[in-house]
Amino acid sequence: MGMTASCTDPSCHRRLEPVTSHGLSGVHVTKIVRVRHLSRAACARSASDRIERVRTAELAARAGMTDEVLYARQGRLGRILLNRPRVINVLNDVMVSSIMAQLDDWAQDDRVTAVSIQGAGERGLCAGGDVRALRTVVMAGSGEAVRFWAHEYRMNAAIAGFPKPFVAFMDGVVMGGGVGLSAHGSLRLVTERSRVAMPETTIGFSPDVGSMFLLSRAPGEIGTHLALTGLSIGGADVIGCGLADALISTKDIPGIIARLAAGEMLDAGVGSTSAVGDLAAAREWIDPCFSGDDAVAIAQALRAHPAPGARHAADVLTTRAPFAVSIALEAIRRARRMDTLTQVLEQDLMLAGALADSVDFVEGVRALLVDRDNAPRWQHRSLADVDRAEVDQVFARGPLAQEPLPAPPR
Repeated sequence: MGMTASCTDPSCHRRLEPVTSHGLSGVHVTKIVRVRHLSRAACARSASDRIERVRTAELAARAGMTDEVLYARQGRLGRILLNRPRVINVLNDVMVSSIMAQLDDWAQDDRVTAVSIQGAGERGLCAGGDVRALRTVVMAGSGEAVRFWAHEYRMNAAIAGFPKPFVAFMDGVVMGGGVGLSAHGSLRLVTERSRVAMPETTIGFSPDVGSMFLLSRAPGEIGTHLALTGLSIGGADVIGCGLADALISTKDIPGIIARLAAGEMLDAGVGSTSAVGDLAAAREWIDPCFSGDDAVAIAQALRAHPAPGARHAADVLTTRAPFAVSIALEAIRRARRMDTLTQVLEQDLMLAGALADSVDFVEGVRALLVDRDNAPRWQHRSLADVDRAEVDQVFARGPLAQEPLPAPPR
């Protein structure tokens, strides 16, 4: 059902037109949004009084490309809208191609002084990559999965190195690939609804999209805790561990967009940076339990600690893929010693190729997203069954990128 509002100026209107997006099985999403609506009072003002009046182009797909990502230039702001709300805007390769092309255009467009990214629907920005589709191509042995990850990681690097402010609204669910789309931006805004996680060990994979560059630099061992358990955190904790800059209210998002569209340069002062989450106090058990390079010792320390949070983390680890947990631990330790995001992304690609060849990825996605029985049969029964030589062999693999990942300039 369309909604129309009008005023005395026939050129000022807002219209939302629900359409059926390709591939969404009849789900209605907002494909085109015109937002030039002004109040009657505003319409009565003379043109000279309309300071920095924002004229918005329609949100639309790039010509000849998927409508699962929409764009608009609203004043000085280039807006990106991920448009797969039924599946919390999970990423696929055609979406990545579209975003890369649009970022390249806007980087060279002097009319655009900033870029923002949001997710369609009420559930969140992005729940990650389309791992169900990736599982299918992995099972077919086509190599398309590794090509997708290489493409995605180049996009992460492009966002990190984008020459203009890149503002990410991390509202609602932000997981996996959604973190890669947002946490490398120059202004990362969480809300009271944010739930952020890198849950890859749940599906036999390791946290990727350059997240280990950020998690390895989180206070104490918070990053290790999040990488191994894959647990989700709220907005204040996201800021505390360095994945976001400020906490805002969802109701403030339209106003922030309007300020960006007017050409205003914003920083973390647009929201709160002083909110304290739960993880700061939890460091009392996180730091000692997650120290060291032995996943078995970490699990044992958690089990022996009297804090309820530690014991819960121990229980969570028993449900994660033992091999993936062991890989993730080594990956975050190595990421801590790396100087650049590019180095971490190259490690991510190497690990993606190795773990795609593992039976755990196929099995993990089956259990969580295909059959949904939540009863994965991992190749190792426990962390103790993972031979250190298996982990070392994975990290001994050479780089998989056919061409070097770009180095962010900042």
